[in-house]
Order: sequence, then C-alpha cells, then structure tokens
Amino acid sequence: MFRSSTRSPRSAFYARRRVGLLGALTAAASALTLMLGTAPAQAAPPTPPSASTARTYLASLTVKTEGSSTGYSRDLFPHWITQSGTCNTREVVLKRDGTNVVQDSSCAATSGSWYSPYDGATWYAASDVDIDHVVPLAEAWRSGASSWTTSKRQGFANDLTRSQLIAVTDNVNQAKGDQDPAEWMPSRTAYHCTYARMWVWVKYYYGLSVDSAEKNALSSTLNGC
Repeated sequence: MFRSSTRSPRSAFYARRRVGLLGALTAAASALTLMLGTAPAQAAPPTPPSASTARTYLASLTVKTEGSSTGYSRDLFPHWITQSGTCNTREVVLKRDGTNVVQDSSCAATSGSWYSPYDGATWYAASDVDIDHVVPLAEAWRSGASSWTTSKRQGFANDLTRSQLIAVTDNVNQAKGDQDPAEWMPSRTAYHCTYARMWVWVKYYYGLSVDSAEKNALSSTLNGC
C-alpha cells in the first residue's frame, strides 16, 4: 500500500517547534559560556609539574644576581631547526597549539585558529602568532647559558619536551621581551599559576639561576596556586 511521505500540518508544527527549541538551547549554552568566561578548547605545551613540585624545584635553584648581556646574540641559540621532513620547530608548535591547522607541502600553516592563553585572544592567521620562549633566550644567557655549548643552546631554543615553547599573540610576546616574572606576567591572571610552573620547570631542567626578585615573584604566584 502506498504511504504518502507528506507530513500533516500538526507533525510539521511539532517539528518546527523542536528545531526552534534546539536553537534556543544552543544559544543559551553559548551565552552561558560567554558569561562564565570559559576559554576555548585548545592544544597546549607539555604539562608542567604541579605547583607543589614547582615550589620544590624553585627552592633548589641557585639564587644570584643576574649576569651580563655582554656577548649575547640570538644567533648563539640556533632556531628554528628542522624537526622532521620540511617542518621546523615553529611550524611544529603552530600545529600543536592550534585548532584545525592545515599545512601546505612546505609545512607552513595555511589555515586554523590559535588561542593565546597569555591574553585570551584567538587568531586565524599564523602571521598573528609568535612562538614564545617561556624563558627568553637573553634571560637564559644572563642566568647561565652564556657558558653553554652552542649545541645545548640550540636544544634549549627548540625544546618541545618541556614547556618552553608556546604559540601566543605576536605583540604580547614582543611586549614581554626578555623580562622575567618579577617584571612581566601574562595579562590573564588565570594563567599565572601555569606560567610560573612552566618557567620553573625550564629553569630547573637546565640548571639556570634565578635572581631574588624573580624567585620572590615565582614563590608568591606558586603559593597562590
């Protein structure tokens, strides 16, 4: 027996009602997310140690007056090196820290989005994003890296195993420069604990020193985690 697929006016009414209700619920969920200030889902660098472990690491670091910048050059920390195929360190971090990142045959990111945890901004062009050295190269130089071999400095500048590299808003990275946590912290206070844990992990792993103001700032932040 042939059955018509045409809906009755009543069933069409309820179908429209369900669609309308779903749309309203979706809009309400989006509004709630904005109200709560929830950050978008994102990829991230390797997870740093817990705050308690970071406090232990920090306590073990040598405290001394920061050294001189004499002789420093970014060229003494070779980056970005090839990681695999045609992909260099910057491109690997862009892929890791971004969402739906598409790369061309040269490994350059052609599309995607990047959420910067330092300031809460989202970008849709790789050119708007810098790869920040959490512990800046010049800061490392003044904290002990001046005595390293070039090979060790290269490893430091391209470290994908520790939380030393992160994709962030370009002008925020430039404003940070080579400042330590006593002088600069991300504008998003919600990220301060993570940032301090990242910083301490890198300094601890590489045996870099901290100055007293830097240690005090890190201690204060970690004690509030």
